[in-house]
Amino acid sequence: MTKQHELMVTAGSLQECSAYMDAGATELLIGDAVFGLRLPGYFSEHEIREAVRLGQAHNVKVVINMTNMMTNDMLKLLPDYILFLKDAGVYAIEYSDPSVLAAVKMYAPSIKLHWNAEMMSTNYATANYWGRKGASRIAAAKELNMDEILELKEHLDIEAQVQVHGMTNMYHAKRRLVESYMVHQGRPIKEGIIDKERGLFLVEADRAQERYPIFEDQNGTHIMSSDDICILEDLHLLLQAGIDSFKIEGFMKTISYNTAVVKAYRTAIDTYKSNPASYRFREEWLDRIRELQDPERELTFGFFYKEQVY
Repeated sequence: MTKQHELMVTAGSLQECSAYMDAGATELLIGDAVFGLRLPGYFSEHEIREAVRLGQAHNVKVVINMTNMMTNDMLKLLPDYILFLKDAGVYAIEYSDPSVLAAVKMYAPSIKLHWNAEMMSTNYATANYWGRKGASRIAAAKELNMDEILELKEHLDIEAQVQVHGMTNMYHAKRRLVESYMVHQGRPIKEGIIDKERGLFLVEADRAQERYPIFEDQNGTHIMSSDDICILEDLHLLLQAGIDSFKIEGFMKTISYNTAVVKAYRTAIDTYKSNPASYRFREEWLDRIRELQDPERELTFGFFYKEQVY
């Protein structure tokens, strides 16, 4: 039986869900504004139900992002929300805090659990520990290089997911750092004016060409990478290793851009699956992505070929 390689993309609206499913996505990552972090848009309960309905009609799985840092007050919200997700028919929940895992096991054990602790998801022993607790997948840290990813997969007892395209988060603080800085300077700003739609950047004096998007929302301050990961050229190495899910990060991208990316990776995956022995990357698969790529954001291999120092 041919191995199923899932193609996940983050979606910010029902329109995006439909477009990405038509383009070839097999998993959609969505969420709400309370529990979800750094999503292209947030879904109401009605919209989550509709996304699941659309997904089931297209044989596409809906995964809910619940990777926010849990406070005591948020714990009180978990039972009702998880019971809602169970009733809505979601496929899986992506979590980092053990409180989410415990609540899912108690209230909705049929929902699969994907462990994603961002840069802390770095080794197979910890991943397998969470597997024994009930997780079925690890979202590998984006700071892992190719050798580390392949070694991780070799020793895993659960599924592995790797981000293959898009921007990454570099820093997150619960505090509104920019707003606090402006107030300290005597220049208070209106709440919400530093959201991701504003288009603000951090720039270092000695590296003016590097522009790091920064924004604030109800979950604090977020600083994003100045470049975009693109591993399409070497996707076959991850396919050969048996990586279970490839994630396209659609955050702060247009629907047309993300659609082109999904189509390109869908083409590569299908071409490989049809005949792995004769598979060859084709440069033209990247043409449409390059046409739509922000000229100030370079497509790079990210950390895939860098030596890591933790």
